[in-house]
Amino acid sequence: MKEFDLTTELYNEPGKHGRTGVIHTPHGDIQTPAFIPVATKATVKTLTPEQIRSTGAQAILSNAYHLYLQPGPEIVDEAGGVAAFENWHGPTYTDSGGFQVMSLGVGFKKVLAMDTAGLVEGDIRAANKDRMARVDDDGVDFKSFIDGSSHRFTPEVSMQIQHQLGADIMFAFDELTTLVDTREYQEHSVERTRRWAKRCLDEHHRLTELRTHRPKQSLWGVVQGAQYEDLRRHATRGLLELDREAREAGRRGFGGFGIGGALEKENLGTIVGWVTDELPADKPRHLLGISEPDDIFTAVEAGADTFDCVAPTRLGRRGGVYTLDGRLNLMGARFKRDFSGVDEEFGGYVSENYSRAYIHHLLKAKEFLAGTLCTMHNVEFMVRLVDNIRAAIDNGNYEAFRDEFLGRYYAGKQK
Repeated sequence: MKEFDLTTELYNEPGKHGRTGVIHTPHGDIQTPAFIPVATKATVKTLTPEQIRSTGAQAILSNAYHLYLQPGPEIVDEAGGVAAFENWHGPTYTDSGGFQVMSLGVGFKKVLAMDTAGLVEGDIRAANKDRMARVDDDGVDFKSFIDGSSHRFTPEVSMQIQHQLGADIMFAFDELTTLVDTREYQEHSVERTRRWAKRCLDEHHRLTELRTHRPKQSLWGVVQGAQYEDLRRHATRGLLELDREAREAGRRGFGGFGIGGALEKENLGTIVGWVTDELPADKPRHLLGISEPDDIFTAVEAGADTFDCVAPTRLGRRGGVYTLDGRLNLMGARFKRDFSGVDEEFGGYVSENYSRAYIHHLLKAKEFLAGTLCTMHNVEFMVRLVDNIRAAIDNGNYEAFRDEFLGRYYAGKQK
């Protein structure tokens, strides 16, 4: 069975690469394009697996860094892997932990800026002497955000953790860079990430041969290179060469590729396009951590197949909800007596059963149910949006759907 089967490619105008396909995994198929909700610690915050399934989500993504620190990968392995551990009957992803190790370590916490506004030019690593993560050519030393204890990740350690977590799709350990790192640093980082990817392939092969009692896992390489076209293309070609060498040696290569790093929003499509131009058509492409609807349309057109982001869940826990007419914050006083659904035209379980006024009350009362309802609505909104994009590509009316959706969503200021 192929790891990726491109079933149609109806939207393929010059400069456009939107396509639909299917990713086959041991736990089921993923129809692409697809939005993948983030289950950081083996849970999509505030939702049960049954509630996640009800949103139409096909797969979920968990984080190797967080599960390494708590409860520990050996516990998840004993449970039969992350899908069994969290009672998720479907495909799973894990990221390598590199983003959290280095983003938390250099002080960016959960978010990396998609522009350089307010940031100082130069190598942020040189300026940040109190950072909690230090990178060398072998790996990364870091301190736990939970208790400050010291740990070390290398490509081999990341592979060992992710094999124990048992996700269907996992990512090679890469170095996170930022938009304010110098060009010279980006060059060194791309080469370091390539060397780490080779070590990940070697360790992945060793562990696959050793752990025959578990379903096979697909390892995806991660393309870095920041905003530089030559570095992005060079990084992609380097990973493809590693893939070729592995297969010529009779080993499994990369099942797909992730596109990582902080990207300038206005250049998102261009940067993703540089990478997908280099990639073969039969390899899936996952864009790591994008959040806004316009970004998803841009990424689809540039050739990305799957996407993950914590924004729908984080926004929901604060009372923010997506609607066809833009974003709302249900904490606002104007919703106190608004007995309409969150978005009655969009529909869905939450809109059909709970009013804005009720959710406003829950938010003001600090009831946990508020986060559950807003998160459930937001995840369904994003999942269905990408499902509709997929259908529009197949039906040949993608441009009309895109223009109508974005024209309405961004018609007014977000409230």
